Amino acid sequence: MTDATNPTALRPRAKYPARVASAVVTGAASGLGRALAQGLAARGLAVEVTDIDVEAGQALSAELGGDARFSPLDVRDADACRRMAAAAVERTGSLQVWVNNAGILIPGLAWEQDAATPRTMLEVNAAGTMNGTIAALEPMLKAGGGHIVNVISLAGLIAAPGEVSYAASKHAAIAFTLGTLFDLRRAGVRDVHLSAVCPDGIWTPMLEGMLDDPNAASSFSGTLLTPEQVAPRILALLDRPRPILTIPRWRGAVLRLLDAFPSLTIRLLPWLVRDAERRQRRCKRAIASGRWP
Repeated sequence: MTDATNPTALRPRAKYPARVASAVVTGAASGLGRALAQGLAARGLAVEVTDIDVEAGQALSAELGGDARFSPLDVRDADACRRMAAAAVERTGSLQVWVNNAGILIPGLAWEQDAATPRTMLEVNAAGTMNGTIAALEPMLKAGGGHIVNVISLAGLIAAPGEVSYAASKHAAIAFTLGTLFDLRRAGVRDVHLSAVCPDGIWTPMLEGMLDDPNAASSFSGTLLTPEQVAPRILALLDRPRPILTIPRWRGAVLRLLDAFPSLTIRLLPWLVRDAERRQRRCKRAIASGRWP
């Protein structure tokens, strides 16, 4: 029996080319990106570890060993993303997987944030996802196959109070992902897959400094997950592609319902916010006591 929380426990059922293929992971130096890079390496793929954190990225590449390689990459640079895709193909002959995982969250009230703050989130979370997707599509379309996984967020399904600029960037990312998939199928492309992954809050370095920020309470409002819990679910998409995956599934259904009835959501908002803040405080106590994660 495999360990569902261990990203290296899942073994590939999909048939990859005999020659080792490349997998690119953006934002791979820590958190979910790190767990995904480990899982892809365990599947026998040559992992291109990319991040703006050079030291952590190099350390992970060395830890993975084998065919893993680190390359610095700022996803806001479209040309750099294309060069990364070309380098991956040049090295192994095939780009099988590209995971757009890089992201940034800066909570706060929209009218209090300076102009640079939402622009940065849009550039990384939305434009960065677009850049990576387009860069990966070029070699995948030529090869006739491949899988692009875009890590979005449940904030891509509903406007999250206190995180509205972040949610706006994630709405753009999910619309681009699904729309591009629709266009690929409309163009007759069947073997290039795109998946949008919408997980609940994940305990990563991005959230560690937000336990006392009331504007970040939405990130703690549901089931706080670990990268080791989420990565195997994402890796399973490589075997059974799906357009969208919410983790956990019930949260996606609830948030879609709230999004469909905004007037009801506004009436429920005071209770929803209090519950999110309560969960945030409870999480802080669990972490401080060493009971979690």
